[in-house]
Amino acid sequence: MKIGLDIMGGDYAPAEAVKGVKLYFDQVADPSVHLVLIGDAVAAAPYLSMLEPYHHRFTLVEAGEVIGMHEHPTKALKEKPNSSIAVGFGLLAKGKADAFISAGNTGAMLVGAMYTVKAIEGILRPTIGTPMPRMDGKFNCLLDSGINADCKPEHLVQFAQLGSLYAHHVHGIENPRVALLNIGEEEGKGNLLCQATYPLLKETPGINFIGNVEGRDLFFDKAEVIVCEGFVGNVALKMAESVYDIFKVQKGFTDPFLDNFNFENYGGTPILGINSPVIISHGIAHAFAFRNMIDVASKVISSNLTGIFKEHFKMSVA
Repeated sequence: MKIGLDIMGGDYAPAEAVKGVKLYFDQVADPSVHLVLIGDAVAAAPYLSMLEPYHHRFTLVEAGEVIGMHEHPTKALKEKPNSSIAVGFGLLAKGKADAFISAGNTGAMLVGAMYTVKAIEGILRPTIGTPMPRMDGKFNCLLDSGINADCKPEHLVQFAQLGSLYAHHVHGIENPRVALLNIGEEEGKGNLLCQATYPLLKETPGINFIGNVEGRDLFFDKAEVIVCEGFVGNVALKMAESVYDIFKVQKGFTDPFLDNFNFENYGGTPILGINSPVIISHGIAHAFAFRNMIDVASKVISSNLTGIFKEHFKMSVA
């Protein structure tokens, strides 16, 4: 498999991106994974020497432009066709890469995904599923976590389907439980969106819907897949991220559970519901996050998740 990696994406690129590649090569001896590194050869030159022992496991594709973190996504993709993100999506669209990953401009990654590889037929809106650490050392998948701030009930139903398939086929969870994030456990609670979504989820075949969960349940063994609109999901995600920053980074507390709040452990999150695997990560990603992002991409490819999505929603359309 060929995984395209934007080595210019992120606040610490290309240094941390290349270090992450080395870390992956050092720790994962999978000959089936070939990395296509996309970026400015001159800027990357001081770091590429560390990959010399693995020269047969990667290819460098020149991309002399970079989309900055604060640039307008659509405008930047149009005006910078030689940027690492634009080139990466071009390789993905042409089948020269099986997945594309980046810690660069999130907006540009989302726009590129929607307009280059596009949503799978039958998918109303692609979504992002973010891992939420649990007290038992496992994690739940929260979706949507930010790209769909306003949603309709049918969107949340599809998020539940996408999340269930992802949890089962990539993470090996048998019959994952699905819950609706709400302000109470009882049916009929919540705003108009939740009240309209609940009965639809109850009637949706192929998912193990268990009802509502509350914010306090996010970190416990209540449901492996938790759905909500992106506005609520992003607030919950940012609150969870602050837990690590406050107690681990600023106060210096040591606890294995706190370590699970470090996003670098998960690397990146896939955009679910598009025609090719795309993985995005935080702009502040360091080497360990890049290493794990590559691992996420390889698992998504190996599981044939995109093909599973296409088959499932083809049947739904029919």
